[in-house]
Amino acid sequence: MLIQLEEILNELGKLSETIKEIRDSLDIEKINNRIEELQKIMQQPDFWNDVSKAQEITGEERFIKGRLDKYIELKERVEDSEFLTKMAVEEEDVTSSKEILREVEELRREIDRFKIEILLSGEYDKNNAILDLHVGVGGTDAQDWTEMLLRMYTRWAEKNEFKVQTIELLSAEDAGIKSATLKIIGEFAYGYLKAEKGIHRLVRISPFNSNGKRQTSFASVEVLPELTSNQDIDIKPEDLKIDTYRAGGAGGQHVNKTESAIRITHIPTGIIVQCQNQRSQHHNKDEAMKMLKARLAELKERAHKEKIEDLTGELKDIGWGSQIRSYVFQPYTLVKDHRTGVESGNINAVMDGEIDGFISEYLKQNSN
Repeated sequence: MLIQLEEILNELGKLSETIKEIRDSLDIEKINNRIEELQKIMQQPDFWNDVSKAQEITGEERFIKGRLDKYIELKERVEDSEFLTKMAVEEEDVTSSKEILREVEELRREIDRFKIEILLSGEYDKNNAILDLHVGVGGTDAQDWTEMLLRMYTRWAEKNEFKVQTIELLSAEDAGIKSATLKIIGEFAYGYLKAEKGIHRLVRISPFNSNGKRQTSFASVEVLPELTSNQDIDIKPEDLKIDTYRAGGAGGQHVNKTESAIRITHIPTGIIVQCQNQRSQHHNKDEAMKMLKARLAELKERAHKEKIEDLTGELKDIGWGSQIRSYVFQPYTLVKDHRTGVESGNINAVMDGEIDGFISEYLKQNSN
């Protein structure tokens, strides 16, 4: 057991080096200077005269102070664990090893997550995410596959303590779903999930084929940032076509008898959004407008355009291409990300939401 304590001490040494790298990456002196500068502005008597500007400043101060506090917390925990482990080695206290090991494993997870969050410096990375799933080629299997992905992302969100809100869900007649739209609520939800944009490919023996043939199916994943109030964008009313219709599926007589569902088309780009999850037409319209603005903002960023007005129809599918990841159930089990080369043979864990390894490596490779 003393050997295990020595191994823990070695692991803590590595974590200590990582903490130093994080310090250099954060530029602690610059952060402290910026916090002091912002706090001086916040103490001005006329600070709240411009509420929007004041909220922007307080938000920035809270964010960078939160990062500084997190760095200090992790640094102190690593130092405390190193001290306790050295004491246990000197005193040959093997009974402490399990407790120390639990703390070190938790520290490793938190430090890895913090390292990734430091990379998330894009304009929308801190925002909530709007996750869109759509069935692709593959018939019933593809519908089933789309529902499997829905469960995977829901489980991932729950494990990472994000809140999940269903905006739209269109069930298929025989099995699975045709599409789903979720709002993933929590800090950095978009920053993490943007790594999941693209086509996801499934290979398995089809449970819907009596001949037991291997089937390849596809589903698309689109991830958008939910815009905050200070990121709002203007859309010309004349650029919109708004339709109402009766909501389908579950929801009772009220949902089906009133035209509460909303479909909005952005004419210049051809982008279409719709919402029917609320009873109120007004609430559905608000939710649909949020989704439209999110799509346009994300599209503007990908297309490197200065203004929304510069977006046109031929740009709406920018970034789509072949599959980003394959999930093979038979004749062997393997999940492979084609962008980063990351693989996992534990397909059941992946489908249960264990996708952090794929996300982390993608973000690391695309941080510059």
